[in-house]
Amino acid sequence: MSRTAGPAPGQEAPPAVVLDGVRKHYGATRAVDGVSFTVATGEFFGLLGPNGAGKTTLVEIMEGLRRADGGTVTVLGARPWPRDRALLPRLGVQTQSSAFFVRLTAREHLATVAALYRAEPAAVDRTLDLVGLTEHAGTRVENLSGGQRQRLAIASALVHGPELLFLDEPTAALDPQARRALWRVLRGLKGAGRTIVYTTHHLDEAEALCDRVAIMAGGRVTALDSPNRLIAGSSPTTRLLVPAERLTVEEARGLPGVIRVVLDGDAVVLETEDAGPLLAAVEKIAGLHGVQTRTATLEDVYLRLTERSTTP
Repeated sequence: MSRTAGPAPGQEAPPAVVLDGVRKHYGATRAVDGVSFTVATGEFFGLLGPNGAGKTTLVEIMEGLRRADGGTVTVLGARPWPRDRALLPRLGVQTQSSAFFVRLTAREHLATVAALYRAEPAAVDRTLDLVGLTEHAGTRVENLSGGQRQRLAIASALVHGPELLFLDEPTAALDPQARRALWRVLRGLKGAGRTIVYTTHHLDEAEALCDRVAIMAGGRVTALDSPNRLIAGSSPTTRLLVPAERLTVEEARGLPGVIRVVLDGDAVVLETEDAGPLLAAVEKIAGLHGVQTRTATLEDVYLRLTERSTTP
């Protein structure tokens, strides 16, 4: 479905997106404040941050919907601003507020979008199947559920076979089962060589799907790396959650290797940098039934960085 061939054998593909010192101000507000990063071809790149961090503005600059006030932007080797009609068919865009032809059926809507891009007719049913909407192809868009509309929005971004996808909170309206099904779709797209720039508030999702993530706060990138490396470079502690009826806070503080103890609801939470000896000590006193261990997650890294950036 891709419109362009990949690099010749032995040649490395050029980057899909290059940002260098990109800035966008609205009066005194620095929505994007000197952002620089590169998205490799075929990469699944996550853009994370709280509301107001500058994510949407930055994505719209990459899509060619907004003009940057400073810096340079290159997308698939071209400048997205002024609007480049030759570039647009190579991009797929899904937004949280996607527009639909609500009086058409799902298939008719997607066929209309495909025709606008001069995509082959066979791509319509293929894409409906890809996002799990085949059974609802004959349903009017106005009668689709919120989650089904979300999948149709993604199908509309995919039907013409773009090289680079911009997906804004694509699983926001999906139930857990549909969300995991979409994960498989997104992994398949990456496996087919598509480049994906992805915004989400689901940190577990970003951790599971993204090759790298950029965490934004206050218009700036505060961290940029793979989820695993960001997690490894954060807190080295492990938390043990022990049912409170089996271990008191006072007993927990006397155990070997304990750094911190707090009572959290019906569990005593013990933090340690060496979980082995502490688990052995807990087993002797309380047993291990119902004991949970928690290591750092991408959410922990995200909260630490964004809270630090927004705290006066």
